[in-house]
Amino acid sequence: MTEIPLIAVLDYGIGNLRSAQKALESLGAEARLTSEVESISAADAVVLPGVGSFGRCISALEESGLKDLTRLVAEQATEGGRPFLGICVGLQMLYEGSEEAPGLQGLGVIGGEIQRLSTAEKLPQMQWNSLKTQNHAMFDGNQEESWAYFVHSYAAPISSNTIATCTYGEEVCAAIAKSNLWATQFHPEKSGKVGLQILRNFLSLVGR
Repeated sequence: MTEIPLIAVLDYGIGNLRSAQKALESLGAEARLTSEVESISAADAVVLPGVGSFGRCISALEESGLKDLTRLVAEQATEGGRPFLGICVGLQMLYEGSEEAPGLQGLGVIGGEIQRLSTAEKLPQMQWNSLKTQNHAMFDGNQEESWAYFVHSYAAPISSNTIATCTYGEEVCAAIAKSNLWATQFHPEKSGKVGLQILRNFLSLVGR
């Protein structure tokens, strides 16, 4: 990792992005909330937060002019390029589409469609939940049973990219990874020590 890694937190016109920025700064990174292509291109790693609905986020990303660049950086991360982290709807946008917004195309970096949680008694899932994790660098330094904070009604399909799940009426995809592309359905920046350790592990990818 470089001495002070430069992290581009994508600012594409939705709210509540500063919590991720502040969490990264607390770990010693230079985290810039930016929509400038030059800053994103110069960064050591890229973070795509997302709050609210899939349709609102993917439309805002397209309207900001950052959709194609975000797709490119995320695709490069799957092949060992610059680290890329998607958070909450930032994970969902990596997929081809979502049942929440029929007809709107996601980034398509990961195959499949985001699906509504079908067996939950109450939506959204808005709570702390226990993670069932695989042996992956994302979870280095955390206990086997870790708790994270979720706010969502839709989730990615469980696949070979899934590295963590939780139970909420059904088994739910909680995190995915493909090479240097990491993404969490939960909010690491709101998940206490567990979340900070995950962000610290993400920063450790820089310069590898």
